[in-house]
Amino acid sequence: MKLDEAKEKYIQTWGTFATNWGINRTMAQVHALLLASGKPLSTDDVMEQLEISRGNANMNLRALMDWGIVKKEFVKGDRKEYFIAEKDVWFLFKQITKERRKREIEPVVAFLEELKNVDDDSDEAKEFIKLMEDFGNVTNKINNIMDLAIKSDDHWLVGKITNLLK
Repeated sequence: MKLDEAKEKYIQTWGTFATNWGINRTMAQVHALLLASGKPLSTDDVMEQLEISRGNANMNLRALMDWGIVKKEFVKGDRKEYFIAEKDVWFLFKQITKERRKREIEPVVAFLEELKNVDDDSDEAKEFIKLMEDFGNVTNKINNIMDLAIKSDDHWLVGKITNLLK
């Protein structure tokens, strides 16, 4: 397989996989394109290579910057904005985990806490509160695991294990 063919297959497949994880297909394709590129790309480059509109390219580039996995890079003598993806895969994993936790897990934790405040002493209310506590316990465990992954380099043992995995 030629390099260009492999890159195209990677970009398209990564976009398809991302939809299974609840991530916008185009955002994943933009990220994959930037990851696979050996140089910073402009919005025009992204638009041309992915055959998407300027608005779609800009929206997804901004979203990737909000996630902290893409940054602007200035090219001397050029007024265009260029973008480059963070290529440290472990950093990407931790950053994406941090953002998903903030956007998905933390709101669930707060929601479940709120639902436990039922002004009712009936058996049905106690059963409902117990169910919310059980969901809360599982969600808190997931939150703690994600926190451990995010802070893995701060913990000696976990850091050693993750270095073995790298």
